Amino acid sequence: MSMAHPLAPEPRAGHEFATLGGGCFWCLEAVFEDLEGVLDLECGYCGGHLAEPDYRRVCDGDTGHAEVVRIEFDPARLAYLDLLEVFFAVHDPTTRDRQGGDVGSQYRSVIFTHSPAQHDAARQALLAAQLRHAAPVVTEVRPAPAYWRAEVEHQQYFRRHPQQGYCAVVIAPKVGHFRSAFAARRKRGAPAD
Repeated sequence: MSMAHPLAPEPRAGHEFATLGGGCFWCLEAVFEDLEGVLDLECGYCGGHLAEPDYRRVCDGDTGHAEVVRIEFDPARLAYLDLLEVFFAVHDPTTRDRQGGDVGSQYRSVIFTHSPAQHDAARQALLAAQLRHAAPVVTEVRPAPAYWRAEVEHQQYFRRHPQQGYCAVVIAPKVGHFRSAFAARRKRGAPAD
């Protein structure tokens, strides 16, 4: 996983992309980089109307983009449904346009699918998530539109700034929850708790 080198426009042979939004992209990136079967990932923007968005414009809330992570994974080692199980476990899919104190459409819960099979699996995962929540699950499921990689300073943010306030108070508990709930699915050699 590299800060300096973006993902290729298409996944490598035999691999797939998953593009997910569930609050701040730093949170999802920190969780998914430890998941077995994830080969690479990066933070980016997806789902809006502005070409070549930047962080400031997306945070202003007028581009329509969601903060997302794009994940390249090996489906022979990590099923898409298993990836989505983690996704639904590490964010609240029942809050529209917010995760905790992060408020705005850029923080919406959304699955951007890359194939009809992913779309069907996402609908199945959404129904399973609804069974675990009393409130309605508001996660959008949409075909993946144009995607833009976020600026280099947003890549591997938690790894580079674990003591920063937002990282310590918001991201670290999500990572801790993932590490305990999905201990068997973590990469070998992943950092200890």
